[in-house]
Amino acid sequence: MLVRELKGIYVIWLRELIKFWREKIRILTSLVQPAVWLFIMGKGIGSSFAASLTVDYVQFMFPGVIGMTVLFTSIFSAVSIIWDRQFGFLKEVMVAPVSRTSIVIGKALSGSTTAMIQGTMILLFAPLVKVHVTLVILLQSMFVMFLISFTLSSAGILVAARMESFHSFQLLMNFIVMPMFFLSGAIFPISRLPLWMRSLAVINPLRYGVDALKGVIIQLNENSIMLDLSVIMVLALVLVSLAVYVFKKEG
Repeated sequence: MLVRELKGIYVIWLRELIKFWREKIRILTSLVQPAVWLFIMGKGIGSSFAASLTVDYVQFMFPGVIGMTVLFTSIFSAVSIIWDRQFGFLKEVMVAPVSRTSIVIGKALSGSTTAMIQGTMILLFAPLVKVHVTLVILLQSMFVMFLISFTLSSAGILVAARMESFHSFQLLMNFIVMPMFFLSGAIFPISRLPLWMRSLAVINPLRYGVDALKGVIIQLNENSIMLDLSVIMVLALVLVSLAVYVFKKEG
């Protein structure tokens, strides 16, 4: 029984990874948006924050851009559920001798793996922004990215499980994703926001992920890393449980 469930998780995870690996253009273009944020937006608005930061603004922004990459990749990886539903593949998966829990975990793991890979690729820009990345920092960053992306992939699956249209999913996710990004501390310090925006940032899961990445990469976190990771792990457990519950109610 356990072996069958693990095999089901592995097959779903591997299928999505193979699809990702075959899309070479997608892999290459995923570096363009972070580069624009770092070297155009970062340089353009960096002077506004220079006086209040202890590091260069582009360095401050660097972990946030990694968080942005992880956010978009992991959230929108759930669109594969809608794609599979429209082409009938999801129905075949649903009747396979594996539990809905295994299906959700396989999807979440595949989304978080691809997001972690793309986030790790952004670390290639580290020498250009004068951020020193050791092997320890690399491994710690990958661990944090995996936790963030598993949480966000689970959130995407939770929404996509009840969606029938690509357009509806994208519109809803854009409505959610952009506020999450801007209230994460990725491009400006949370402490400089108005009180009502800081209150919203407290319930933003990406805020804790970005803060943990800043602690690992540039040692500029506001919370303790243990607090950040604890919040992310609790949210991951809650969201994946909700996603499983919604999937079990599927016909």
